[in-house]
Amino acid sequence: MEEIFQRNVKEYEKGHSGWDQIENGGCRLNINTIYSSTHSHEISPLKPPLPIQHKRYFLSSSSPPGTAMAYDCEKHCKKKRKKLIKLIGAIIGVFIFLVLLTILIVWAVLRPTKPTFFLQDVTVYAFNATVPSFLTSNFLLTISSRNPNRRIGIYYDELHVYAIYRNQQITLRTIIPRFYQGHKDVNVWSPFVSGTSVPVAPFISSALNQDRNAGALMILVKIDGKVRWKVGSFITGRYQFHANCPVVINFGAYPANGDGSMVQYNVKYQVVQRCDVSV
Repeated sequence: MEEIFQRNVKEYEKGHSGWDQIENGGCRLNINTIYSSTHSHEISPLKPPLPIQHKRYFLSSSSPPGTAMAYDCEKHCKKKRKKLIKLIGAIIGVFIFLVLLTILIVWAVLRPTKPTFFLQDVTVYAFNATVPSFLTSNFLLTISSRNPNRRIGIYYDELHVYAIYRNQQITLRTIIPRFYQGHKDVNVWSPFVSGTSVPVAPFISSALNQDRNAGALMILVKIDGKVRWKVGSFITGRYQFHANCPVVINFGAYPANGDGSMVQYNVKYQVVQRCDVSV
């Protein structure tokens, strides 16, 4: 029996190297053999985690502490500044749009139009050159003005009327008193403009001879001043006002007198000439 037992133990040891023989025919588990057999296959070590890569910036190990936080704060402040600038730009754009819209609505409702001026007639009392390079002229003018606006009144301030011949002023300025012109109103004035022995350029004498031979005389009546617009109870500031009224006086073949006159005195010439107005 003992021989059979020893044979069985030897066969078992051949097939199971993890058991050791012990006294009295017993056996024990060989722990070292089991450990070596279980670790015979190499286990691949875990790969270390990849370093965190920032999308917009990289910090080195030498960067001082708090650099990332400061960068993020600056980035956040820039975004806030951009939003603030956009908000201010939007507010300014809306304000400008509202102002332009208000002006457009006011213009559409009121439809402001420049006043119209007409030179009705000219009465010549004197127009002669008794002395070379000196001209004397006296005119009585009839000027009418109309306000075409239905909701806008006009204040006329400091209007001055004078005459120009060949681009040279030949009369003094005559002041028209201040007045207010209401809606659709028409006003008529008769200012007297004159200039005695006014020095003129030397070429004026030859121009007078040409006009005498042509039987026509062209002068320019100018009106300068300032106006104010009234809308309801609101009155605007002063604006420069200019009106140019060209007029041609046809005196025909009136013979020149010895006093150097070109036209017959105390004669009214109907002209009805519309003036060019600018405000």
